[in-house]
Amino acid sequence: MKNIVVFASGSGSNFQAIIDSIGKGEIEAHISGLIASRPGIGAIERAKSHNIPHYVLSGEPSDTSFTKVLISKLKAWNPDLIVLAGFLKKIPAEVTETYQNKIINIHPSLLPKYGGKGFYGIKVHKAVVDAGETESGCTVHYVNELYDKGDIIRQQRVTVSDDDTPETLAQKVLKEEHKLLPNVIAEILNNK
Repeated sequence: MKNIVVFASGSGSNFQAIIDSIGKGEIEAHISGLIASRPGIGAIERAKSHNIPHYVLSGEPSDTSFTKVLISKLKAWNPDLIVLAGFLKKIPAEVTETYQNKIINIHPSLLPKYGGKGFYGIKVHKAVVDAGETESGCTVHYVNELYDKGDIIRQQRVTVSDDDTPETLAQKVLKEEHKLLPNVIAEILNNK
């Protein structure tokens, strides 16, 4: 059985989508742990309710202790794939090099548009709406040492309506994220 380690910073709805897909047999893997960027987030509650070990990674990626602790946790959980599901901290280069082509991220835009430092969550959707885009979507990509610059694996598009707000667009995109991310994980781990 292959191991997945998920990283999250918020409610964990994409984390839940992965848990659900494993439960349905769509992904043949086990979640060996959750790395959370802060205490008290919904993703931790989801981990607890599914008996998934979790660890709150404090500090900043520039701290050497941050990298050491992260690598130690990853070695213990032995991931075949690391999934960033709404994780807002930069992954240190030492980690991206150690796990090259084994870390993926879901981003709420059609990269390369609206990616990079500072583009996350509602900020992305506000930028899309403010620019008058007619389509947006989500992207799953490999993670390297640069924000949102790794090779794109797959994208899913949504139409941006004239009456969309950043909030309504966020709901449309998130619905697609919940389908796209588990599908890509299954493709990578189970050759589906």
